[in-house]
Amino acid sequence: MSKAPTAVRALRFYETGIALDKPITDAAHVIPAINFLVAEIELYNGKRGQGYLLALHYSPQAIRGALRDIEHMAVGMDCAAPGLLRTRCTREHAYFGNEGLLHWALGVVNVALWDAWARTLDVSMHRLFGTHCDSILVYGSGGWLSLSDQELVEHVSAYARRGYRAVKVKVGSSDISRDIARLRKARQAIGPSVRIVMDANQGLQRSDALMLAREAENLGMVWFQQPLDRHDYDGYAALRRQTGLPLAMGESESNLEGLKRLVACNGIDMWQPDLIRLGGVENWRASAAYAAAHHVQVMPHFYRDYDVPLLCGTPGGLAAESYDWIDDLVDTPMHMENGHAFPREGAGWGFRFKESVLREMC
Repeated sequence: MSKAPTAVRALRFYETGIALDKPITDAAHVIPAINFLVAEIELYNGKRGQGYLLALHYSPQAIRGALRDIEHMAVGMDCAAPGLLRTRCTREHAYFGNEGLLHWALGVVNVALWDAWARTLDVSMHRLFGTHCDSILVYGSGGWLSLSDQELVEHVSAYARRGYRAVKVKVGSSDISRDIARLRKARQAIGPSVRIVMDANQGLQRSDALMLAREAENLGMVWFQQPLDRHDYDGYAALRRQTGLPLAMGESESNLEGLKRLVACNGIDMWQPDLIRLGGVENWRASAAYAAAHHVQVMPHFYRDYDVPLLCGTPGGLAAESYDWIDDLVDTPMHMENGHAFPREGAGWGFRFKESVLREMC
């Protein structure tokens, strides 16, 4: 086992999270808690890198087991060669499959390795990869189905007051007319200058998705995320032909195959890579390059604090999804201004979780 300065001396895992006043819901999920798992790499040179994943409340023992199983493969490897860990994991994980929880574990450790390497070089992540721009448009996410109409109005209005130029509203309730009414109330509350994104979380049938898309066009919606099951490629192609509303998809994909299928059938306008689910930085960038080569814009899922510096180096980068969930848990919240997020200038990803909010993973 290598003890070179840039070799991994230890890999540790922590837990943290935030409290919810009540469960939040979308068309596919009921979420009672917001929990995160944090991977921390310690190098022999003393540098430390972190990565985190959004665990929510799902399969807590399974994801913890997957993380523990990757530890022996990461310790001793050179943080400057994160691709070697992918090679090891691909071989080791082949029996149970290189997707799902094992891929999530690889993803979060990969992000921590990149953080440790950039901190060793004393360079910020967006400068390490090179930049095309110095800030990224963000849209305020949430808009949960569990919000009452009044709560939804207050939710989107709060984003607008903070300078956001786009917000998300969840759709896919059991009654399409309710979705339309909620979209109309949101539009009335924030006016025409703030764009509205709608997200069905793969919860609609083709006929309902088409009806909702046509109504949403009249209300000035700007794009439609995950209207159909992610494997319904023909449905995405048909919906794209029958409506002028741009379609976004990809946050549930663990590789590039879904993107390739959607591109081939002309069923996608915006690609939504999930950094952790894809297995880390290399696959995220590969997917973004493939999307850009096929004139598909990139609008990643959830991980704003990683996605913004990555998008700054992506020619086809459109926007990042913005939640505030980790802002009070980290030492350096991301700077936001006039509806844009700015990559941190500190080394690595530019932030660390506060020690006071972390507890060792059980």
